[in-house]
Amino acid sequence: MNHRHPHPANPANAIAHTVPGAHSQAELVIVGCSAEKTPTVTPLPALDLYDGGCVPHLRARVGHLPHQRSQVRFLSAEHGLVTADTRLHTYDRPLDPARATELRPRVWAQLQADLHSDHIPDDILVVAEPLYLILLADLLADSHRPRIHWIADHADGWPQAAAILDAWGW
Repeated sequence: MNHRHPHPANPANAIAHTVPGAHSQAELVIVGCSAEKTPTVTPLPALDLYDGGCVPHLRARVGHLPHQRSQVRFLSAEHGLVTADTRLHTYDRPLDPARATELRPRVWAQLQADLHSDHIPDDILVVAEPLYLILLADLLADSHRPRIHWIADHADGWPQAAAILDAWGW
């Protein structure tokens, strides 16, 4: 049985809700897309396409681990919420408030599949700049949401994200 623990997303104490050595039934990682992408003429899995911010560190850590890789999602300014293995072409579409508002219902619909699956996450790690939280507003407003750990600095927040993944046993 999944016991959800709602906690506000607070970048100042993102690690405060993580208990060292504790391991949840399931976790989910959501990362904001990056402007830096691998140039390609054929579609690449999202985890291989994005090449900025914390993504290279995440790829090195979980790219070869099928279970963990399957629990990674990206918030894409072009596509909404995609899995690590969703094949994408290189694109250039920055996220702005209007696009975030437009994508919000699609992201919530896509995220609900993860929240109502057999492996409902107890914890979600979000590594994304504040604008990306508009895409997750429905998740944040859900009183039954999993515990959320938010790292606001996509470029330099990897040490904090790694500490959470360490606590998860990833």
